[in-house]
Formats: sequence, C-alpha cells, structure tokens
Amino acid sequence: MFSENISKLSPDSRTKEMERLGIDLSWKSSQIEGNTYTLLETEKLLKENEEARGRTKEEAQMLLNHKEALRFLVENEDYLENLAVSRIEDVHSLLVKNLNVQRNIRTTRVGITGTNYRPLDNEFQIREALNDTCNLINAKQNVFEKALLAILLISYIQPFSDGNKRTARIVCNALLLANRHCPLSFRTVDSLDYKEALLIFYEQNNLSAFKKIFIEQVEFAVKTYF
Repeated sequence: MFSENISKLSPDSRTKEMERLGIDLSWKSSQIEGNTYTLLETEKLLKENEEARGRTKEEAQMLLNHKEALRFLVENEDYLENLAVSRIEDVHSLLVKNLNVQRNIRTTRVGITGTNYRPLDNEFQIREALNDTCNLINAKQNVFEKALLAILLISYIQPFSDGNKRTARIVCNALLLANRHCPLSFRTVDSLDYKEALLIFYEQNNLSAFKKIFIEQVEFAVKTYF
C-alpha cells in the first residue's frame, strides 16, 4: 500500500509528507523521554524555529536534534542499509548534540527505572553485544523484522549513557527508509504502554507486547502519511 501511495505523489508532496511525519515522530519520541512540548509547539519550533514559552532550552534542543537526524537519514537513505556500530554511534551523536551527553559507547554503569534488569557495564562487552546485534539484523531478510529487532535490542543493550531509546527509534526508521518502507511516527503510542512493553522485554525477553505496538504503528503510518 505504501509503495502504491508514494508512486502517485510528486517529489514536493512526498517531501511535505515526510516533514509532517518527522514532526510527529520528533514530538512523540521526545515525549516518551519526558519532553513537555505539545505537538503544536513542536511544529512551530521545527518549522519556524520558535521556542515555546515555559519550556527549557534542552527540550527544544532534543526536538531540533530529532529533526537534524531525520534530515540526515532522508538525504542519505542508504546510510543504515547495512547496520554497523559506528553508524549507530553517528545517529546517537546527532540526537544528543548540545545536550551534555557523552557520545560513543558508554564506559559507566546505567540503571533503568522500574526494573531489576541491569544492562552490561563493560565497554568491550557492550561493543561486542552491539556488533552481534548488527550482524543478526543484517542477516535477516524481512525488513520489518530488522526494524523491530533494532528498536528492541538497542534499547535492551543500552549502549550509551543517555539517548538509547531515541537512537533505537531513529535506527528503526533508518532501516525502513533504506529498504523503501514507510517510516513510523509512533504518534498514537501511549508513552506508558511503550515503556511497559520494553520492560517486559527487558525482564522476560518476551517481545509480544512490543511487537503488537510495532504492528499497530506500521498500519497507522501507512494509512496516515503519504
């Protein structure tokens, strides 16, 4: 359905639809991380560079970083066609720009609120796990499987000191874009449901709850954009 839809769009219309999806994704991805910008405030910021009153500079920067990361990936659609640790690090660097977050693989321990799960805390083990994840995903044929595994496993490994889930969502979309599939905005996801589905995966390695969210968002994106 997505392929049929975009075949009917002019380049200008496709660009406008990608911008619309990008605003929704930047807003929801940031909201999941506690950002308080509304969707309308996000649109004004990303279209007119006008910051909302009563919001922090960091919140605005988080949203602008999403815009920049998406712009880069749209302009370089094949960048993550073959997943590599260095390229995941590049995406992370774009998303944490000017946010006082350490770039590259973390060298310290991180904890996750609401769960007893503890991610790896050795830099070399983290890099090895992330490299294994890249090899696993690259070996898969189904694009949706690639995208789902990316968003779950990057979140699970927590390779960075901060910005892991944001990076996972953008890498997921980069894989979809690289394989000419519809990217996801996650606009209709309930933030609490999203976090709970991840916790189930962290603690039980059960992906069914998150897979349901993923499938719903694929259907929503194809029917809503382009």
